[in-house]
Amino acid sequence: MLFRRLALSSLTAAAAFLPCALPASAQGEASTELQSYFHNVLAGNEATLPADRVLSQSECADAAKKVWQAWVDANNNFEEEKLPALQSLYSVTAGSWQLPADLEANAVMPFYYGAKDITQKPADGFPLFLSLHGSGAKAAEWGNGLLLAQKNDDAPSAYFIPQIPNEENYRWYQRSKLWAWKKLLRQAFVSGDINPAAIYFIGISEGAYGSQRLASFLGDYLAGAGPMAGGEPLKNAPAENCCNLAFNLKTGANDGGFYRNTLTEYTRQALDKLETDNPGYFVHDVQLLDGYAHVIPYNKTTPWLLGYKRNAAPKKVMWENFNMDGERRNGYYNILLEKDPLSPASLNRSFYTLNIDDDNNVALTSQRVYYSTIETLEGIATRFVKSYQKMQQGVVRLFFDERLVDMSKPVKITVNGTLYFDGLLTCRLSDMAESLAAFGDPLRIFPASVTLNLAEVPSGINEIAKEDRQADNEDNILYDLQGRRVTVPQHGFYINKAGKRFVK
Repeated sequence: MLFRRLALSSLTAAAAFLPCALPASAQGEASTELQSYFHNVLAGNEATLPADRVLSQSECADAAKKVWQAWVDANNNFEEEKLPALQSLYSVTAGSWQLPADLEANAVMPFYYGAKDITQKPADGFPLFLSLHGSGAKAAEWGNGLLLAQKNDDAPSAYFIPQIPNEENYRWYQRSKLWAWKKLLRQAFVSGDINPAAIYFIGISEGAYGSQRLASFLGDYLAGAGPMAGGEPLKNAPAENCCNLAFNLKTGANDGGFYRNTLTEYTRQALDKLETDNPGYFVHDVQLLDGYAHVIPYNKTTPWLLGYKRNAAPKKVMWENFNMDGERRNGYYNILLEKDPLSPASLNRSFYTLNIDDDNNVALTSQRVYYSTIETLEGIATRFVKSYQKMQQGVVRLFFDERLVDMSKPVKITVNGTLYFDGLLTCRLSDMAESLAAFGDPLRIFPASVTLNLAEVPSGINEIAKEDRQADNEDNILYDLQGRRVTVPQHGFYINKAGKRFVK
């Protein structure tokens, strides 16, 4: 998705950082312009934002509703195959999507989309399970997936149960399927039927491999994941990315095929350590089931997952950005890479951590990740050690709202221990629109952001003329060109509020 950040319009320097309401007469026009912006985002065109507005904190909630409605309208009016109306899962008829030919030739994905207790829709929407079947004959596997979903004790809930399009491409994590999962998430969010805080990816056997990989790749959208009878090498599904989601993996203790039992144990060990080091952030239940081989009880996973909801704005984020079938993410939770130091096709990896304390201190680390294989079993790399190197490259944009920081107080942002920003945040309509365009998520419409060029280490500012400096007891404040207060400036242009004058 392409978008262009909007520069300040013809506001005066003084007005640029004063809160102003969106005039009632301009609301309809802004909504139309936002719809046009979002339509271009959906179409993959370069999209220009409508005129920006600075918002007071009290105006943010109402503005977020208007931005969300513009996104919903743009999606509803966008020409594409739609998610059908939710049916009863017990009498559901199949729908289908045509996957892009450039991603997979002749790929039609049939699916069931239905809900149990459909007349008992929860106030915040149905929980949604994406359920991925195993790698047998696809018609039989798909039918069994529907029967298992109907039997699970997890009502009221909704299911999306796809059939693999082509058996020769029997992988749920491939780019053609990623296209479908991102479309599913986007359309489920705008449908109004699904609880955006209660989406879970589950799967059996080949579907377990897929759901474990997808949990690490799309984890910021999920409340939880439940692979069954699987076990992936952790290089394919970094455990760190499961920070903030509930992870349930069950495998038969005697299931040695492709070393599923061994790899499940390695996953358990990794998550145990991460939870010990980060209490409360790595909820998991990983078990090897005594007496079972590849067929295990499948009815325990979804009731367990329903006990957990998604935190879309956590104060701790761990994100290993990796290439999955030729695709990389450009954002995770409230982190957006406006310039990724690694190319989309690169097999190299980056690792970002974000920690926010209760005093508005934001600590970001940016590192390169290197894997060394320390165990290979019959040609399968099964165990690794990782090393890290500081990476002072790229442009990172961090989004914020009141869930993350106290917006009335200054925020300090350090990157790899160096202070990059110290100042007040400004609420803007453009931040809401761009965060929604980036994530398509009703729970991530952020009103403020800070963009950090990691290649430019802060080292002071251009000299301000002596005649423009004021005595220590006078008002002398710096703002960036987006109207945000800055106390640790970098090289560039700033507005200096010196007494009653504003000097650039």
